[in-house]
Amino acid sequence: MGSLLMGCGVYECCTSTWISSPQLPRESVFHCGVLYEDSLYSPFKGQLELHEDVKIYIEENYEQINVPVPQFGGSDPADIIHDFQRGLTAYHDITLDKCYVIELNTTIVMPPRNLWELLVNVKKGTYLPQTYIIQEEMIATEHVSDMEQLGSFIYRLCSGKETYRLKRRSARRRISRREAGNCHRIRHFENTFVVETVICKKS
Repeated sequence: MGSLLMGCGVYECCTSTWISSPQLPRESVFHCGVLYEDSLYSPFKGQLELHEDVKIYIEENYEQINVPVPQFGGSDPADIIHDFQRGLTAYHDITLDKCYVIELNTTIVMPPRNLWELLVNVKKGTYLPQTYIIQEEMIATEHVSDMEQLGSFIYRLCSGKETYRLKRRSARRRISRREAGNCHRIRHFENTFVVETVICKKS
């Protein structure tokens, strides 16, 4: 995993809805957006904008993220589950209508309580992080047949869809033009920075 840009941008949360008390909510919904720069793929476009809806379930210890079709193109819309109880992340690539599952990367994904505190502070204007983008590359491996082993949250997201395990590429390298046709990108954020998850078919 390597840094694409250590640049600055604007991170904001426009609205939030609490179910239960705001002090310790059972469920929180945020609509958030970031402005950031991408010097690798779009060096002349200036700032790019990325929006997502974030649902945080503190008691159940998981997060659900919806990334709509991005304005800049080149990235797929997706639904994402980070299940901290199971230690798993699932990506539903809406363009492909396929699911991909991998071990939860806690160096990238904030736990629900921490993410809730971050987004509340961003919404209040007490914390406006300088954001940047990093990239992680994945390879789709074996097909998942037993969906129940993934837990109820991921099961609800991926049931009835082709689902595959993912493996992280150990060494980051530039993806060739031929390989790029077999790869799909999902840009999202559940921390103070944007993550581009590149999912490629196994060659």
